[in-house]
Amino acid sequence: MRQSQIAGSALPGMTMKRKTLFWKQLMKDRFFYMLLLPVLVYLIIFKYGPMFGEIIAFKNYRIVDGVWGSQWVGFENFTKLFASRDFYNVLTNTLLLNLYAIVFAFPAPILLALMLNEVRVEWYKRTLQNFLYLPHFISWVALGSIVIGMLSPSTGFINKVLGIVGIKPIYFLADTFWWPISFVASGIWKEAGFGTILYLAAMAAIDPTLYEASKIDGANKLRRMWHVTLPGIRSTIAILLILQVGNMLDVGFEQVYVLRNAAVTSVSEVISTYVYTRGIVSLQYSYTSALGLFQSIIALFLVVSVNKIIKSMGERGLW
Repeated sequence: MRQSQIAGSALPGMTMKRKTLFWKQLMKDRFFYMLLLPVLVYLIIFKYGPMFGEIIAFKNYRIVDGVWGSQWVGFENFTKLFASRDFYNVLTNTLLLNLYAIVFAFPAPILLALMLNEVRVEWYKRTLQNFLYLPHFISWVALGSIVIGMLSPSTGFINKVLGIVGIKPIYFLADTFWWPISFVASGIWKEAGFGTILYLAAMAAIDPTLYEASKIDGANKLRRMWHVTLPGIRSTIAILLILQVGNMLDVGFEQVYVLRNAAVTSVSEVISTYVYTRGIVSLQYSYTSALGLFQSIIALFLVVSVNKIIKSMGERGLW
């Protein structure tokens, strides 16, 4: 009894001590925490603040009535959404384009990083990296024009080369078969080089003695890549894969909008362009807000599920 009383009386003192230590540590690292302020302000204004607008998905929103004055309709917008044929076509296109990106675009920066890591001439390696990074800093408006010009059936460089070997011109951006291929290929061209940064940083952290030991054991470059380099960046690959799967219902608006046309609407209409045409152009705010909320919930489910799967495989997840 007496011991419990002593323990109970010691708790307030321990709590005060922890608070004191917390504030001392906070004041010691105050400049580091100040660096977080711009990020926190950005998240609050542009990420958490707009979440208030999700209430529109449950209302018949009219601009003149405002958010609070608009009529409450419950799940009517979701019922309308799931009953629409356009929604399932848009959902299918979005999932397929993201699936193609995971299968073909996701491994591209890994392969590039593996090849760059084997380049031993430093100036040549830096020059290659600069050329590979360059497309990332060009907007899709400009880069899309270059892609359209290169793939033109009459004057495009690609079709000129195909014509030399006797192949008839291909309408890459006006054919429902070739458009997804062109979309994924142009995305790889733009982002694969910049995506190598994280992988090269992870490779730089690999213990050099592992390469020396494998070399002594007679492993060639390919075996060193497979048995040393890839296992060394496996955790980085896992985290980026989780983030990629979390974006399965999100295809960049700019790239699709620049490359699409009326001939390929059946395969190029994705959630982002559908929200634009139905929400902004047609002023169906509540309907597209319901679609956006559905998209966010599915993305959260995918991130949590894949993170759990990755952790069950022995890798480090996002949390």
